[in-house]
Amino acid sequence: MTQSNHPAADVLARLADTLASRRPDQGGDPTTSYTAKLLAKGPDAFLKKIGEEATELVMASKDGVPERIVAETADLWYHCLVALTYHGLRPEAVLDELARREGLSGLEEKASRTSS
Repeated sequence: MTQSNHPAADVLARLADTLASRRPDQGGDPTTSYTAKLLAKGPDAFLKKIGEEATELVMASKDGVPERIVAETADLWYHCLVALTYHGLRPEAVLDELARREGLSGLEEKASRTSS
């Protein structure tokens, strides 16, 4: 994977490391860690939270309150990172995919996915 020099990529990498350490198979304790609890419960738990957080982001966006939009986006990203962790994936893979798409027309990129 490519390494980014962007500070946000560093934050995501550190958070991914922390989330990985919370995996129950890595010693994460579901009684003391929210992340470990979500991971132990499996996809239904974190997928439900992703849906809830996405809805809350939609509502915050409709209300147009910048602080709420940022907070709900952070909640959504966190739960998406939990999903990545569960599947043994890293945020760098998502950053690589975004970099791959950079400069592509969104319509062209979407068409290339549906034709594959």
